[in-house]
This record gives sequence, structure tokens and C-alpha cells, in this order.
Amino acid sequence: MDKISIVVPVYFSEDNLLPLYADLKEKVLGRLPAGWDYELVLVDDGSKDRSYQVMCDLKRIDPRIRLVKLARNFGEHEATLAGLTACTGTCAVRKSADLQEPSEMILQMLEKYRGGAPVVIAARRGRDEPAMQKLLSNTYCLLMRKFALKNMPKGGFDSYLIGREVIDVLVKMQEKNTPLTEQILWCGFPMEQVSYIRPKRVIGKSRWTLSKKVKMALDSFLGFSYFPVRFISGVGFVSFLGSCIWLLVLLIQKLAGKITVDGFTTVAALVLLSFGIVMLSIGILGEYIWRMFDATRNRPPYIVERQDEDKTDETRKG
Repeated sequence: MDKISIVVPVYFSEDNLLPLYADLKEKVLGRLPAGWDYELVLVDDGSKDRSYQVMCDLKRIDPRIRLVKLARNFGEHEATLAGLTACTGTCAVRKSADLQEPSEMILQMLEKYRGGAPVVIAARRGRDEPAMQKLLSNTYCLLMRKFALKNMPKGGFDSYLIGREVIDVLVKMQEKNTPLTEQILWCGFPMEQVSYIRPKRVIGKSRWTLSKKVKMALDSFLGFSYFPVRFISGVGFVSFLGSCIWLLVLLIQKLAGKITVDGFTTVAALVLLSFGIVMLSIGILGEYIWRMFDATRNRPPYIVERQDEDKTDETRKG
């Protein structure tokens, strides 16, 4: 029997879990195609509220729920990777716990997967969110499409369904400081899309802070684009060319006897500009060096504190 694993990263979501399970039960779990079973993999990403207790309560209600508890908060993508590592399904879908993705969309993705697509992403067609948040999200997706991953959907995506072959690739990579969504696009497997409009969050408060968004944007660009390094090279070349031209002008003025003390402002401006360019270049290079250092330490992207015992996985036999 085929099985779909629904992987849900959980972080401060105690009020969302019961409505989430009820929504999945009504719209997905009881409507799977004939011959399909399911498992619901809930990953507690170091929540400090009652999320794990609620997860345990749900486990007693439905034995097909599997629990993974991380030692601390490692991040949403790391928690999702932990869920993919633990899942035993023929395919897996990542589902957020905040109820901002229509649950019935899972059946649409599963239909396309059964049609032969190893990757199905849920692309955002719009967002019922503040204008500034829409602007930042659309700008990020535009820059990613232009400078990093050409197959990034215009509205971006968070939810996706991937087959076992894709799951195994991601688990084997165990990559740090790069979002799983971008890793999936980078792998290049044939891909289908379903679209939806992201509704406004109703229950709970989002923990997706500005600092986390900035880190994800940096991780995406530094992990999948040559643009930052090429930008440094371009700025360096333009600065060098400008310095040569300015030096030539100064030499001509010196030979013509036109050099005066009045040039102090210009010299100070050039020094400050050069200093700013140097510091920007060092900062970008530092981001790359840190990520290389982090990778060479071979620390795992997450640490599991507690997990259900593994069960026999029919999909991996042979």
C-alpha cells in the first residue's frame, strides 16, 4: 500500500494543532485515493509552550501520528528535514501548522504526483497580508528568479510534495544554512504546480520574525547565486578603473600647476567611498567564510531529543 507522509514543523503552535488535525481529518485523511494510507509526522522544533503535550494527546487519538522532538529550536527548514528523515511514506508533503495553507490542496498535489511528477509545489498566487509584507516577499522572489533560481515561482512557495527519490536526496545532502525549498528547486527534478491564495493568519502569533526572514534571504542568495561575489568583483573593477582615471587627472593637474589645497573635500569623499566598498566586500566574503566554516565542522543540522521508534517501512524493502 502506498503512503503519504504529512510533515508538520511545530513551533509555539499549541493552539493550532487540534484545529489543524481536525481540518486534515475532514479534508484530506478521510479522502485519500483507494490504496493509499497516511502518517502524520509532527516535529517539535524546541517549542517552549505546550505544543509537545498537545502532540502527545493527538498521538493517543491517532496511532498513525509520529512524533519527533528536537533538542532546541533549530529552524523551520531543519525541523522539516528531521521530519523527512523520520517519515516512511512513498511521498511526503510539507504542511505548516498555522492553517495558512488550504489542507485540500494536499489532494491536488497528490493527484499530480500520481500523474508522474516527483515534485509538486504549492505556488502562492496571492497573499491576504499587509502590503509591506507582500512587497518584501515579491521582491525576494523576483531577485531569486533573476540572480539564483530561474524556476522559483513568482509568488514563492512554502508547501510542497516530493517523492521518495527526492526525499532520499535531501536527507543525504543534510545541507545547512540553505532553505529546503531552494534545495528542491536546485535539484532540478521534473516539477508541477498547484496555486493558492495565502489567507491571513487567524490563530496564534507568527514566529517568522524579520531577523529570520533576513537570514533566509542571505542563505538563499549566498547558497544558490554567484551574484554577491560577482557584485564585489564588479564594484572592485569599477573602483579600480575610477581610481586610475582620477590619478591620471591629478597627475595632469600637477604638471599644469593647478593642484591646490581646495581638493581636500574630494579626497575625503573618495577615501570614505573606498572604505565603504572595502567593508562591504569584507562583509560579503565573511558571510561566505562563515558558511564554509559551519559546513566543515560537520555538526548535524538538527539534534533529535525524542522520537517514536521506527516502524517497518514497506516502501524501502528491496
